[in-house]
Amino acid sequence: MIDRYCRAPMKGLFEPEHRLKTWLRVEREVTRVLASRGLVEAEGARIVVETPVRIDIARMEAIEDETRHDVIAFLTMISEQLPEKGRAVLHYGMTSSDLVDTAQNLLVSQALHIVSDELHRFVGVLETQALSHRNTLMVGRSHGIHGEPIVFGMKFLSWTSEFRRHQDRLLRAASSIRVGKLSGAMGTAVTIPPEIEEDILAGLGLAAEPAATQVVSRDRHAELFSVLAGIGASLERIAVEIRHLQRTEVQEAEEPFRPGQKGSSAMPHKRNPVGSENITGLARLLRSYAGAALENVALWHERDISHSSVERVILPDAFCLTDYMLDRMGTILRDLVVYPDRMRKNLDATGGLVYSQSVLLELVRHGLPREDAYRIVQEAAMATYREGGQFRDRLRGHPDFPKGQEWAGFLDQAFDPVRFTHNIDGIYRRVLGARIGTDGESAEGRV
Repeated sequence: MIDRYCRAPMKGLFEPEHRLKTWLRVEREVTRVLASRGLVEAEGARIVVETPVRIDIARMEAIEDETRHDVIAFLTMISEQLPEKGRAVLHYGMTSSDLVDTAQNLLVSQALHIVSDELHRFVGVLETQALSHRNTLMVGRSHGIHGEPIVFGMKFLSWTSEFRRHQDRLLRAASSIRVGKLSGAMGTAVTIPPEIEEDILAGLGLAAEPAATQVVSRDRHAELFSVLAGIGASLERIAVEIRHLQRTEVQEAEEPFRPGQKGSSAMPHKRNPVGSENITGLARLLRSYAGAALENVALWHERDISHSSVERVILPDAFCLTDYMLDRMGTILRDLVVYPDRMRKNLDATGGLVYSQSVLLELVRHGLPREDAYRIVQEAAMATYREGGQFRDRLRGHPDFPKGQEWAGFLDQAFDPVRFTHNIDGIYRRVLGARIGTDGESAEGRV
C-alpha cells in the first residue's frame, strides 16, 4: 500500500521488521512449550527463547536471493545468531505454513483491533450528527426525484444502524480468523500432538484450526475480506450521498473546505467533494480484494501457494484502506457543512408536490374512494409539473376536489412538513435506545 492511504500505526503492523518479530515470537512460543513437554532439549529451548537476536533484514534478503524461500532465509538468519544447541531445536516439527499462517493471523488480529477502534469512533460521529439534525427538514428523494419531507438526521440514523451491523460482523470475523495451526506438513500432527498445539496457540491468544491441511483454511480469510469490503461499500453509500448533496443544483451540504484548499487548477471558484470521490474509488479496491480472497479458498490438495502472493498484497492494502477510509469519512462527516435554508428551499421547489400523499390520505379519510382521490391528486400534480404554480391552488381549482370551508384546514394539515416527523422520535429511540429522551434529545445530553 502506498503511504498516501496508509496511516500509522496500521502501517507499522505490516512493516517487514514487525512481521519478522511476530515470526520470532511464534518460534519461541513453540520451542518453549515443546521443551516444557519434553519434546525438545531444555537447554536448546532456553537458548532460542532467551538469546537476544537482531532482525537483520538485509542478511535475510541476501539468503533468500540464494534459497528462494523466505521462511528458510528467516530461520537461517536467526540460526546464525544462536549457539548450536539452539539451532538444533528451532522450528522443530514445524512446516513453513505453521509459522506463516499462525503469525499472519496474529498480525490480522492486531489490525482488526485498530479497525474496530476506528469503527467505534466513526459510529460515534454518526450518532452525534443524527442528534444534531433531528429537526433539520429537507426533501427525501427516491429514484433521485423529490418524494416527501424528511429530517436530515434520518440519513445519519440509517448509517448508524448499518455500521453497527458492521461492528457485529467484524467481531464475528475476528473470532473466526483468530486461529493458528502447528499440525505439520500435511496437517496430520505427526510431531506436535493436537493437545500440545492447542496449548501453544492459547499462549499466543489463538485457537487451533480444527482440521487443517498444510494451511489454515482460507474460507476464514474470505469472510474477513467480505466484511471489510462491506464496510467500504457502506462508506461509499455515504460518499455518494454527499456528492449528490454538494452538487451546485442541490447545494444542501458539502465537505469542509479548509483554508488554503484549492478546488481546481483552472477554475478558482471550485469546491469539489474530493474526499467522497476518493472514498468511492477506494471502495472499488476493497471489493476487488474480497473477490481475490474468495478465489484463494480453492487450493490444490493439501495446499499450493497460489494464495500467498495474493495475500502479500491484499492483507496490508485492505486493512490500510479500511482504516484510512473510516478516518477520512469520519472527518468529513464531523465537519460537514450543512445548509438548512437551502434544504427548505429545495423542499418547496416543486410547489408543494411533495405533499401529494398527504392530500390523498386526507381525501380518503374524509370519504372519497381511493381511486377517485388518486385521480384528482394526480391530475392536479401533473398540471403543476407541466405549467408550474402551486399544487395547492391546482387542487382547489380541480372540478372534482371537495368544496367547503373546512377543506382549507384539511389542506393546512396536509401541507404541514412537521406532520411528516411526528413519529421520528420513535425511530430514534429504536436505534439509539435509552440515550434518547421522550423529546428526542439525548438522555445524557450527548452521545
